[in-house]
Amino acid sequence: MNANDSAPAEAGAAPASASWPVTLDRVAVTYPGGTAALRGVSLEIPAGEMVSVVGLSGSGKSTLIRTINGLVPATSGSVRVGPHTVTGLTGRRLRELRGHVGMIFQGFNLAERVDVYRNTLVGRFARQGAARALFGIASAEDRRIALEALEAVGMLEKVWTRAGSLSGGQKQRVAIARALSQQPSVMLADEPVASLDPPTAHAVMAELERINVERGLTVLTNLHLMDLARDYTTRMIGLRAGEIVYDGPAADATDADFEEIYGRRIQPQDRLGRSA
Repeated sequence: MNANDSAPAEAGAAPASASWPVTLDRVAVTYPGGTAALRGVSLEIPAGEMVSVVGLSGSGKSTLIRTINGLVPATSGSVRVGPHTVTGLTGRRLRELRGHVGMIFQGFNLAERVDVYRNTLVGRFARQGAARALFGIASAEDRRIALEALEAVGMLEKVWTRAGSLSGGQKQRVAIARALSQQPSVMLADEPVASLDPPTAHAVMAELERINVERGLTVLTNLHLMDLARDYTTRMIGLRAGEIVYDGPAADATDADFEEIYGRRIQPQDRLGRSA
């Protein structure tokens, strides 16, 4: 852990790690069996940008976001995240990269029988040595950072509550706190609101937007809903059949742009709305 990581911070303060840019250069991903998920994707995301990756199921958006932390290896091309060239990383070097990349999943990925505090503390072990991660040995600094992350997302009062008893929105906030406790340089969110009702989905997206603005953290989130992309992100990347068909300001994306991304006319389910 570097000097910045160990420096004390006030609750809600910016994370110790500086935000990182992300660069993909002609990245292609072909899965076993021949399915081409990405086809020569090139893009540059400056540090601190809030980006939505929009597309229908099968468009390649989950594959794209997972190439950034090495969950899906590129078949060709290169992926660079901050000082790391992700392509070809294995073992300790890949774990080091992932320690700086927070990941939020659609299904929350919480330990349901464990309390909120211990679920959040898991994020600290992403940067720890193998022994500390194996035995769950948390330092005073780890505990402080985990509690600050819970306070930042408004979940401190639930610190000893069993995760399985929380609502969907609360679970996703704990998942965000877990990622924040890593003090990440990049935050990835893979369909973070797909299983939430509209008001809760808007609340979670507003939380991610706030984190981006207040901390200057690079945030990429996969979405398929027009209004969420327009309302909460500054830049939108539209994927269709593994290729970029839109890359520009999210607020400027027209209905015609979304129809090009979807490959069909807009349907009611393409907008979330705000009613339950």
